[in-house]
Amino acid sequence: MRRKLLLLFGARSCTEELYLYFMEDKNISLQTLRRLPVYLHYLKLIRKDTPSVSATAIAEKFGLNNVQVRKDLAAVSGSGRPKTGYFTDELIVQIENCLGCASQTKAVLIGAGNLGKALISYNGFADYGINVISAFDNSADVFGRNINGKPVLSMDELEAVCLREDIKLGIITVPLSQAQSVCDTLVRLGIKAIWNFAPTILRVPDGVLVENENLASSLAVLSKHLHKNLDS
Repeated sequence: MRRKLLLLFGARSCTEELYLYFMEDKNISLQTLRRLPVYLHYLKLIRKDTPSVSATAIAEKFGLNNVQVRKDLAAVSGSGRPKTGYFTDELIVQIENCLGCASQTKAVLIGAGNLGKALISYNGFADYGINVISAFDNSADVFGRNINGKPVLSMDELEAVCLREDIKLGIITVPLSQAQSVCDTLVRLGIKAIWNFAPTILRVPDGVLVENENLASSLAVLSKHLHKNLDS
């Protein structure tokens, strides 16, 4: 599960310690790990019409250094074949195995508002081995609804579902004022990884991974960049 979370999160905010936590048994650099999901997505797009692909072709596609791409692929697949490169389907499987995509991790989503609905409607989680089995909310207005085949349940049912399904991943899309309380509940129920969309820094014990998707911070960075360029 640890590698598939890194694939899902893109490894954007991992410290060296967190990187070692994820890849302690793999000799793969953090920079390589960040690029592997990009290669994987591209390979899946071309697999139908491109039975084999070279490191040079991938490098040219993304404007990367050819030597670097070869090193990235060597970390999961070994050397490509002379004049052939890599068999596309085979390389896809090797990258997926490295990142843990083949197995399934069940997840729950807390907060069935607009953002929560958008996330649970996203079918791409399956590509990363993540199965969001249900959403939870404290509003009776949304209880009993079905979003993308996933039920929206009361928070009162969260504990039973987490224990029955052995949930290890929780996604938080609640308002800031509720985020820490929800986080504490998830930790108490045995959740080991949290994807947090609330604009706050959550406090968790050792052994629990939190990945923050702070939309407000990202917008602030983009806004600052635009203003700087428009004023120059």
